[in-house]
Amino acid sequence: MLAFVHDFDPVLFDIWGPLKLRWYGLSYLMAFVVAFFLLRFLSRRGQWVIPESKIGDFIAMLAMFGVFLGGRLGYVFLYMVPESGWGIFAEDPLIAFKVWDGGMASHGGFLGVAIFTWVYARKNKLSWLGIGDGICIVAPLGLLFGRLANFVNGELYGRVTSNVPWAIKFPQALHEESFLTQQNIVDACADKAPDFTKMVDSSQGLEVAVRASSEVKQIAEQYLTARHPSQLYEGALEGVVLFAVMWFLRMRYPKAANGMISGVFFILYGIFRTVVEQFRQPDSALIFNTLTKGQFFSLFMVLAGIAFLVQAKRSATTKN
Repeated sequence: MLAFVHDFDPVLFDIWGPLKLRWYGLSYLMAFVVAFFLLRFLSRRGQWVIPESKIGDFIAMLAMFGVFLGGRLGYVFLYMVPESGWGIFAEDPLIAFKVWDGGMASHGGFLGVAIFTWVYARKNKLSWLGIGDGICIVAPLGLLFGRLANFVNGELYGRVTSNVPWAIKFPQALHEESFLTQQNIVDACADKAPDFTKMVDSSQGLEVAVRASSEVKQIAEQYLTARHPSQLYEGALEGVVLFAVMWFLRMRYPKAANGMISGVFFILYGIFRTVVEQFRQPDSALIFNTLTKGQFFSLFMVLAGIAFLVQAKRSATTKN
């Protein structure tokens, strides 16, 4: 089956020396900029609990202490520790803070945001659920930008498929291939692109070689297995669709009880993530030999969403 061979460069452009602007970093920047303007719009309309004058500082602290720290710690403790053990901290005590090495978990980010906003709400005597509603409205766009960056990076790719015309062959998935396929690629490069033979003998090496050599790209097209572009599926559901629903709810029910939008967000995200995980290559061992970690953690998000809706219902009843 012929399919497009992924050859996008994760670096947008070089700045100076080792300093580079990567698509992944740009996606975070875009997410926070868009969030600032949308939340300011809602605040001006009286549809968010944080005053307009404080939104800039709030976004900056949310990014650092909620998204980045929560996402990184979530990845370390939910994925790295279960796979490699606690010994990783003995080898590198600062591994939990090395976000530049890659590895962020969306579920960890959600937890980090929840904890940070709870502390912020207590300190500023604001509604925690009210703050959360605003964040849940703009969060899908951040997820969209992040998934697009995942696609450009060729990471978090999908499962093998042979029946969709938009399937893609990811060089980053070389280690998922059989030993025979890996050896065929190395042998083919030794014959047709000898300068890249040593480079392609690893997943990251093949990724770089594909961008540098048309011969290596043709070899990858011949031997690699086509996969679902699951990053784009996630971007469509967790990003575009979820944002449309959140924005509609805020515009349609501007006086909805605090927690209603957060509840719907958590439930839909959990459902969407569970569905898309059927097409995404598992990046860690299955839980109960059935569920991916993404699906397992999404169950708790659905339960949290239900709890938020119950609280919102109680609040509305009390006011009436």
